[in-house]
Amino acid sequence: MEISSNLTLELLDQPFLLEKRIDLLFAIQKCGSISKAAKEVPMSYKKAWEAVDTMNNLSSQAVVTTEKGGKGGGGTSLTPYGENLLKTYLFLKQEQKSFLDRLKQMTDIDTGTLKTIGRLAMQISARNQIQGIVESIILSEVNAQVLIKLKSGNTLVSNITKTAAQDLDIKKGDEVTAFFKSSNVLISTDTNTALSARNKFDGKVSAITKDIINSELVVDIGNGDSVVSVITTNSIKTLDLKEEMPVCAIIKSSDIMIGK
Repeated sequence: MEISSNLTLELLDQPFLLEKRIDLLFAIQKCGSISKAAKEVPMSYKKAWEAVDTMNNLSSQAVVTTEKGGKGGGGTSLTPYGENLLKTYLFLKQEQKSFLDRLKQMTDIDTGTLKTIGRLAMQISARNQIQGIVESIILSEVNAQVLIKLKSGNTLVSNITKTAAQDLDIKKGDEVTAFFKSSNVLISTDTNTALSARNKFDGKVSAITKDIINSELVVDIGNGDSVVSVITTNSIKTLDLKEEMPVCAIIKSSDIMIGK
C-alpha cells in the first residue's frame, strides 16, 4: 500500500507553486532558455510563459528574469528569490515525504485498519509543548530516559517506557516535542533549593492570568522557551508572585510525554 500526494503552495488564494511549475523552474535553471525548458518539462511554449507570468505576478519579487539580445544572445534565468524558492520547496517536499512515510507506517488499508489515522489529526490538550533535540537516551529493562536539549540551553529529561521509545524510533539528534500538563508544573520562589526532580528550570514570570480558584503562570526560561503552570490563586497570593519575578519551574520526568 502506497500513500501519495502532490504539494502545492498557494499565494493570495491562488495556486503559486505547483509541481509542474517547479519542474519548469528547474528546467529554466538548467537550460537558461524558456523554450528549451518548456520542451524538457514538457509543456507548450505558451503555457510555460503563462506559468512564469503568473508566478511573477503573484509573488512580491520576480521569480524568473529574461534578458534579450546582447553578446550572449539573451536568455532566461531564475532570480536569487527564485533560487531560494526552489530550495524551500525541496525542503517542504522532503518534510511531506517524511509525513507520508509516517502515515504509511501507522495505517494498514489492506486490512481496513484506519483507526491510527486519528492520531495525526488529534489536538494535544497539554498546555506545554516544547521542541528540542535528543541529546542521549539511557535504556533500562523497562524504562527509557530521554535527554532533550531545548533552545534555552536547558536539558529536559523525560522518563518513558522502553517500548514507547522503540515504537517512536527515537535516536540521538532527532527533533522531538515534549508534552506536559500545566497542572504538573510546580513553582518555587527559591531558585537555590536542592530538589530530586530532574527538571528544574530557572526563569522569570512573564505573565499571570488570575481566576477565582486557579491562575495561569507563564515562566520564561530563555530564548523563546516558556513553561506554563496552573496553580491555585491562593498560592499566587501566598508566594506573592508578580511579573518579572525570578522563579523556578519544576516538572517530574515521569510527567513528560514525547512526540516525534
